[in-house]
Amino acid sequence: MKRLPSPLRYTLVCAALAVAYFVVPVDADAAVGVLLMRWTVTAAMLVTLALVARWEAVRQIRDPDAPLGGLLVAILGGVLLFALTDFAVAVHRPGEFAGLETRIDALYFALSTLLTVGFGDVHAEGQVARGLLVVQMAFNFTVIAASASLLARKMSVRARHRGARHPSR
Repeated sequence: MKRLPSPLRYTLVCAALAVAYFVVPVDADAAVGVLLMRWTVTAAMLVTLALVARWEAVRQIRDPDAPLGGLLVAILGGVLLFALTDFAVAVHRPGEFAGLETRIDALYFALSTLLTVGFGDVHAEGQVARGLLVVQMAFNFTVIAASASLLARKMSVRARHRGARHPSR
């Protein structure tokens, strides 16, 4: 069986992550065992995501021509995982977040937290939400921002190389 081209593969993975974000159940009346399992899986996914992002970053440093899609998937995965976690906290602990009522609100909040442009319309009010945001901001700074910076640098270098090879373009 022939592999899909890298850009298509990464696009499909990103689309699958986006679909999963919108369909993963986050019901308020879940049993304690189900909630414990969900939080354990979320923590495991966060650790896995950090390891994958690190692996992709090292790969980019060692191989200048490595596909950049893995870094993009890691960045998107981190944003969506935190958005889903923020939404789950808002559903299971009403009052922890002000202004966070839908998955779109959660995605907006995760992105504004990542980009440090928070407008104050959605914000943490409870201790659980604030604790989660401490972890989220640390993860954003160490993993996502570093990956995004590496991705931007690599794209810039590749664009310069293409321009040097094809000066008429």
